[in-house]
Amino acid sequence: MKLLSNVMEQVIKRNPNEPEFHQAVKEVLESLEIVAEKNPEYLNAGIFDRIVEPERQIIFRVPWVDDNGKVQVNRGFRVQFNSAIGPYKGGIRFHPSVNVGIIKFLGFEQIFKNSLTGLPMGGGKGGSDFDPKGKSDGEIMRFCQSFMTELSKHIGPDTDVPAGDIGVGGREIGYMYGMYRKIRNEFTGVLTGKGLTWGGSLARTEATGYGLCYFMDEAMKTMKGKSFEGATVVISGSGNVAIYATEKAQQLGAKVVALSDSNGYIHDPDGVKLDTVKQIKEVERKRISEYVKYHPNATYTEGCSGIWTIKCDVALPCATQNELDENGAKALVANGCYAVGEGANMPSTPGAIEVFMNNGVLFAPGKASNAGGVATSGLEMCQNSMRYSWTFEEVDAKLKDIMVNIFRSASAAAKEYGQENNLVLGANIAGFLKVANAMKAQGV
Repeated sequence: MKLLSNVMEQVIKRNPNEPEFHQAVKEVLESLEIVAEKNPEYLNAGIFDRIVEPERQIIFRVPWVDDNGKVQVNRGFRVQFNSAIGPYKGGIRFHPSVNVGIIKFLGFEQIFKNSLTGLPMGGGKGGSDFDPKGKSDGEIMRFCQSFMTELSKHIGPDTDVPAGDIGVGGREIGYMYGMYRKIRNEFTGVLTGKGLTWGGSLARTEATGYGLCYFMDEAMKTMKGKSFEGATVVISGSGNVAIYATEKAQQLGAKVVALSDSNGYIHDPDGVKLDTVKQIKEVERKRISEYVKYHPNATYTEGCSGIWTIKCDVALPCATQNELDENGAKALVANGCYAVGEGANMPSTPGAIEVFMNNGVLFAPGKASNAGGVATSGLEMCQNSMRYSWTFEEVDAKLKDIMVNIFRSASAAAKEYGQENNLVLGANIAGFLKVANAMKAQGV
């Protein structure tokens, strides 16, 4: 990384102790080295130096009262990273692991992901170290209201449009939107993932998982001459993305044999029964281990990493960052896995990605393959602006078109820069060029 090494050094110096952010930036800059060589005007305009520095970082106190009347204090974040092609757009994550480095990594990835969708959305991300697990609805409501009291000063339908992420689903979006509406005295499309009766979009819940499968199906057909039809699939996670990736993979003819949560994983050689999983995770909000009570042929194993030792054709990591390491990648390759698609944000470590690349595995990076969620959020913003709702079929068809186009853009960019079939490089370059040209056109 000759031309961009000083940019990376500056990132590490300015953002110490933020390994996820460093990892995300390094991966992108390594891909962009050949762009810098071919297009010195981006270097002269300081595009690389500017794109790694957030436009705005907001950190705030979130005090709230628990059910015992005790005051609790959490920390809230919003990183508004880049608005060159549209308002900041990116989810809000509630999880104890959240810190400013993780929010920056997610916001940085979001710039390129949003660019790839073809929709006018910039990159941002937010969250809190609040843990919604085990909290009552009342506690969650009071936390969300306090969080939004501060966040409302910094967002708006043409400024920054947050959505959900880990720990933030329809319930949390509802509480936050209700508070925003009270504070601002306006009904606008400022949050996406809203309820269907108050501005939400059909197919938003399914979008990330469905989009992942649409992307992978197109990629497998084009690059491997294969598809989901008859394939054995392992999916990590059991949240929204994993559930709907399972649903779409099954609809496309695959057999999904494994799912996981943060405690461990299930293996059902007969194929995962999705109605059971939805009951456990969406209705009862219990652990995935409950699955084996209903299906005695299935097994449950404590710990998550072993899921990658299950023999499969296609692996879809849909849980969290850095969950799939080098050893997991080697196990997948040894068992004949030929395609890996990221449903989560940066779930594969750099070592794992290297193993996949060196062994000819089709590897789809999250900023391309999991862009379906934010793409459908963008479609929700369109519907809000028009005060109109599309049918499920209309949104699903638009989502499929967007995902197929993302694959084609990434594939074409990789080919143009002499790295055919390298979707990591292709996605980074295709996402970057659109934003870089906008930044250059708009001056410093």
